[in-house]
Amino acid sequence: MHSNPASAADAPNFTRRDFLKAGAALSALPLIGSFTPAFAAGTDRIKIGLVGCGGRGLGAVRNCLAADPSVQLVALGDVFADQIDAAMNELTQGTKGNNPKPPLVADQFSVTPERCFTGFDAYQQVINSGIDLVLLASPPHFRPLHLKAAFEKGIHVFAEKPVAVDPAGARLVMQLADLAKQKNLAFVTGTQRRHSADYLETMARIKDGAIGELTGGQCYWLQGGLWHKGRPAAWSEMEYQVRNWLYFTWLSGDHVVEQHIHNIDVMNWAFGGPPVKALGMGGRQSRTDPKYGNAWDHFSIEFEYANGARVQSFCRQAPGASNRVSERLTGTRGTADPSGRIRGEKAWEFAGKKEMKNPYDVEHVDLIRSIREGQPLNEGHRIAETTLTAILGRVSAYTGREVSYQWLLGASKLDLTPPAYSWGAAPVAEIAVPGVTPLV
Repeated sequence: MHSNPASAADAPNFTRRDFLKAGAALSALPLIGSFTPAFAAGTDRIKIGLVGCGGRGLGAVRNCLAADPSVQLVALGDVFADQIDAAMNELTQGTKGNNPKPPLVADQFSVTPERCFTGFDAYQQVINSGIDLVLLASPPHFRPLHLKAAFEKGIHVFAEKPVAVDPAGARLVMQLADLAKQKNLAFVTGTQRRHSADYLETMARIKDGAIGELTGGQCYWLQGGLWHKGRPAAWSEMEYQVRNWLYFTWLSGDHVVEQHIHNIDVMNWAFGGPPVKALGMGGRQSRTDPKYGNAWDHFSIEFEYANGARVQSFCRQAPGASNRVSERLTGTRGTADPSGRIRGEKAWEFAGKKEMKNPYDVEHVDLIRSIREGQPLNEGHRIAETTLTAILGRVSAYTGREVSYQWLLGASKLDLTPPAYSWGAAPVAEIAVPGVTPLV
């Protein structure tokens, strides 16, 4: 059923470094709750393609289709054929269980076998398949490469966060954000808190001085363990790593970048930009088995912002451990939970939780509206700065050094790209040791 039936053994070989160098030179889906599109659907179709057919990619498809009935999915791409097969099955048959998902209806689903693409170059074929908007949800390492291809082709983009795993990638994304602006293309990212009514209202009050001058804060993503897909004997080292991408820094950026970025983004939002420096620590205590690659399982990072305020950032993934996912800000006149509460002289609490639209849908409503109005949203620089902020924390923790944001942005030569994208051998990165791992 695949127009490019590449297997893990015969997919094409190429490297990302050439792309980075080139960039440097430059279903009527049931809607959630009472959600309705924020504008009347236009007569013109917006054709979308998905690159990266895992759970978040399929979720983004449903969010985008819920945003506007005239959006239509026409192409799918993934490095693995079985991922395409699973995606086609879910989208056409739906799912059952605790969180059932209905099948898409024909009016919003027009994927044919000729528009299902596999292999490392599947993204190129999706982008060239006649779409208007591409949803990028592959492992984060590939985001700069995929963004570059989309914007050079003149395609609008929804990209999952983060948008890079190293400074080389983040710098390229900043350039690509400028390219998107020049071409009047949308560049919206999966930072749904920026589109959530409770965060928007609370942050507006904070910016208005509700808690005075910001003096510090804390942010958390503490949770239990996550999935691991095992290691069948038939898989090469590269296939094993890509299948289990969470645990390899070159693919995910480690969980401080891949997941905790949501909370770090809220801190950058509050302080009006990235921090000036970071000092971090962490390690591996629960995920010591070599199957977990070179990722750590916990981080503790202090970010210092331009006004001298310090934010404590905590993230952890450990089986059996308790959860906390939140942010807190302290000011001279009170404190705030950016998700909807202010304490102090101007105490206030967001009252619209029950009526609030799903922010995963709203970010796509905002994206589609901006395209239709000819004023496409561009969140590229913002997400690149937050991605680099999370990388800053990781680099500081990995090396045991205090690191400045400006040094990482301007001087760091860190590039985690493997020698080649091919289904064979792949380097197995060492686990970082503070005081030993060099600052590059």
